[in-house]
Amino acid sequence: MKNQTVSLSSLLRKHQREFSAVLDWPEKREQVIHLDLSSSNQELQEVNLKDTQAFQNFINRSIEAEGGKMGIGGYLENRAIYRRSDVFGGSEDRSIHLGIDIWAPAFSTVYAPLEARVHSLQDNDAFGDYGPTIILLHELEGMRFFTLYGHLSRASIKSLSAGQKVEKGSAFTELGPFPENGDWPSHLHFQLILDLGGNSGDFPGVAAPSELEKYKRLCPDPQLLLKLPD
Repeated sequence: MKNQTVSLSSLLRKHQREFSAVLDWPEKREQVIHLDLSSSNQELQEVNLKDTQAFQNFINRSIEAEGGKMGIGGYLENRAIYRRSDVFGGSEDRSIHLGIDIWAPAFSTVYAPLEARVHSLQDNDAFGDYGPTIILLHELEGMRFFTLYGHLSRASIKSLSAGQKVEKGSAFTELGPFPENGDWPSHLHFQLILDLGGNSGDFPGVAAPSELEKYKRLCPDPQLLLKLPD
């Protein structure tokens, strides 16, 4: 699996200039603000994270304070925010974020970075879960891999079905508002996956610390597919 991870990352770098942007980015890269949602962020510890509006206000303030228009971050970040939901509990709490979050207004359009087919879709509607979710299947130079899009609007997934072709650059879904997006501040959870392991319409987006190495191999850094502004 390690060799597959390296191969996919190399393949994506090779074709990076050909991909379409996943969202309508601001004109300048500095307007996309890195947000620290790690467990070490003292300011975040003062927010009632179970109050989604309070959480949304924190996100908005954090972006605006830096003169930004959108927020981004989270790949392999160790976060305490998942304690807001029973979805991430168990014998070992899950806290390592496996995708990238892009914090943008509800109903922002999401585009396919490259040609795909819909693998599966599902409304994961528990509090703190993905909400409406789409998984796309891609093939590039004979290598198959998947991208996952979480926290979408319910209306935007109704016109899609498994097996449906999605053209590169096509507007195929949109971000959802809370509470229908899993009750999160509006954002896109974007994740790259090598092997779904039999999952359909869902895949772990947060891992337990003890499983970090396993999921690093399964879920390479998806930033190569985002086509951020210069």
